[in-house]
Amino acid sequence: MTTDGSSTARGGERRRWFGLVAISLAVALIIVDSTIVNVAVPHIVDDLGLTSSQVQWVQESYTLVFAATLLIWGAVADRIGRRRMLLIGVVVFVAASVLAAVVDSGGALIGARILQGFGGAMILPTTLSLINAGFTGRERGIAFAVWGSTIGGMVAVGPLLGGWLTTSFSWRWAFGINLPIGLLIVAGVLLFVDESRSGRREAIDVVGALLSAVTFATLAFGLIEGRTYGWWSLTKPFEVGPWTWTRGLSPVAVAFAVTLVAGTVFVVRTLRRTAAGRPTLFRFDLFGIRSFRNGNIAAMIVSLGEFGIVLSLPLWLQNVLGYTAFQTGLVLLALAIGSFTASGLVTVLSSRLTAAAIVRIGIVAEIAGIAGLGLVIGPTTSWVAVAPCLFVYGFGVGLATAQLTGVVLVDVPVERSGEGSGLQSTARQVGSALGIAILGTVLFTTAGARLDSGLADLGVPEASRTVVVDAVVESAGGAIPALAADPRTAAAAPVAEQAFSDATRYAAFTAAGFLVLGLLATLSLGDPGGGRHRQGYAEARGPADRRRSSEDVNVPDADAPALP
Repeated sequence: MTTDGSSTARGGERRRWFGLVAISLAVALIIVDSTIVNVAVPHIVDDLGLTSSQVQWVQESYTLVFAATLLIWGAVADRIGRRRMLLIGVVVFVAASVLAAVVDSGGALIGARILQGFGGAMILPTTLSLINAGFTGRERGIAFAVWGSTIGGMVAVGPLLGGWLTTSFSWRWAFGINLPIGLLIVAGVLLFVDESRSGRREAIDVVGALLSAVTFATLAFGLIEGRTYGWWSLTKPFEVGPWTWTRGLSPVAVAFAVTLVAGTVFVVRTLRRTAAGRPTLFRFDLFGIRSFRNGNIAAMIVSLGEFGIVLSLPLWLQNVLGYTAFQTGLVLLALAIGSFTASGLVTVLSSRLTAAAIVRIGIVAEIAGIAGLGLVIGPTTSWVAVAPCLFVYGFGVGLATAQLTGVVLVDVPVERSGEGSGLQSTARQVGSALGIAILGTVLFTTAGARLDSGLADLGVPEASRTVVVDAVVESAGGAIPALAADPRTAAAAPVAEQAFSDATRYAAFTAAGFLVLGLLATLSLGDPGGGRHRQGYAEARGPADRRRSSEDVNVPDADAPALP
């Protein structure tokens, strides 16, 4: 009898960890896809004949939909079932990927990317809520370490995989690869992940969901496109399909105005409906939990600098050092190795240190890695100097990203895991978009200013300088090899290489600065955990709310409700 019970318990434990593998693969699916597409874009342009506007929307349509709907799907998952939402998201994402792999026009590809954005937004917060609901105590920290290391590792593996698929086969396989991965995820989730859902059964606040989507979509658009179109006055034509905005106020300024209005209406409306006991997309009382509130603030600040260097480093490696996309992926692989190494050490560290302490150690490692990159980057730098810095940085990401996520969610009531995960994912996404906007501005502004100054020292006339600077900046450094190949501009190439290297260094130091602020923000986390805040939260709620909390369950497969 005892033996059978122990065997059953061990089987259940193994099943949960196999389920974690499936959940982590789902995260890997969306992270790898986003990085693969960046590598494949030049080949897509050549094959489909995309316009510059279409190229922009192939990349941005996914990001905008993803950022806009994270909060919505997290809350919906609590109501209809988190495993169910994850499966729906994977199916939508894979179906959209297959569509993207067979399209024959830019418009169809953009449509497929929009569908991918919906699928990705269903996947990310749901994976978090499933881990939060399925693991407790020290095991939760280990599970989040695996989840976080998967993100950090896939950011680096994506360009390597994308470079190989695109150059050895076709850009279409950059999307087609998602089909076998998706089938593996669906099988793993069905076999090893139990359903869990909240006791909340009220209807979704559709108006609130729309206001939320508009708020975060316009905010993301403004942060991403501010440098391109101007923060206030229009600096270049803005094209959406056949319609072109050519003068006057920048669409970025309009987007921010819409963000302010929609966001204000959303907050006021949510507070009023909460007070009246009516359904809302989420309730602000979650921010009464200290670890959730302070953890989200820290996560947003850390996200400003955490992945910003991944924007500039590949550009520098390819356009200044002359590496191919595949070689660049090999260099970035050091980041993935560091991230996965960290996940292996979390088991040891979590038995000796608090989650908040592990977060701080991770951020310190990130700062050291990025600052180290800033010190070694130059026109003649070898990958031998870059790889160790990336390893240290990846090691820090593997510790900080995962454990900070665990800290944010540790005291969130299980029945509101999807709601809390959606808010946490949105906070990170906003921080990441803001970081990319700032680091992109630092990178390209510095590159332009340094190149103009260097060309002036060579005695190049202003008109010619402007042409060269615009070419280098607008191409994100892609014009540098062409400068070196043309005898008429060969003298400008070393200046451009030095200027772009300096700009990449400054972007790295800026990212390190953001991470220092994030480290300071983690000092407010204290030592969350043990259910202390959750207990206080429960005591502050009414008996009816506490009864609803008790209804949140992990549902065996046989009892899971059928899909509508």
